[in-house]
Amino acid sequence: MTLPSPFARCRTGLLVLVLMLAALPALAQEATSPEQLIRDSVNQLMSRIEGRESYFAEHTEELEAIVDDSLADIADFRYIGASVMGRYFRNATPEQRSRFVETFRQTLIDTYAKGLVTFDYREVRVLDNQDASRYEDQASVAMEVVANDGAVYPVSYTLRLDDDQWQVVNVIVNGINLGLTFRNQFDEAMRAQNRDYDAVIQGWAPELEVEELEQGGQG
Repeated sequence: MTLPSPFARCRTGLLVLVLMLAALPALAQEATSPEQLIRDSVNQLMSRIEGRESYFAEHTEELEAIVDDSLADIADFRYIGASVMGRYFRNATPEQRSRFVETFRQTLIDTYAKGLVTFDYREVRVLDNQDASRYEDQASVAMEVVANDGAVYPVSYTLRLDDDQWQVVNVIVNGINLGLTFRNQFDEAMRAQNRDYDAVIQGWAPELEVEELEQGGQG
């Protein structure tokens, strides 16, 4: 297995790490708050992969299975897919919508499995002081990922309450809104392909530049 350079590994792995933290179910029905849900997710993820990075690097199919199960329990892929498609969702056929949702889901699983074990982190911490939510069915949870080189990356999860269960619907990493980034990429692909839904779905491969993630941005 060929791994990217240490610099790229760190930043790509960071993106994968924070998304995976959001993907774990962490017994959501037992969590008393969105903050507790994220704390439990962090603890579960650390216990499942800590010390086994080399093993999973050689057995990616097992890691993919873990990722698939975790995402199935927490992620509303139809909601996320519709958000990424943005204004194009309305004119897509039901078959195209379903196909994009499945394509988006599979690209996430593949990305997680390839990058999860490559991030060299020192600490993952959910902040003790969280901002109060303005709405009962919406929440934001702030945390930080500390790399081995000392760099600190702020992460903010956006959650919504659906059927009495909190679900993560967006992630902001170092000021970069991932949901908005993927939506912009879908829009650019649609423009480049003259609004050919099938071509865009077939070639969907979301990316986040290493330099962009390192420098951060405004969500």
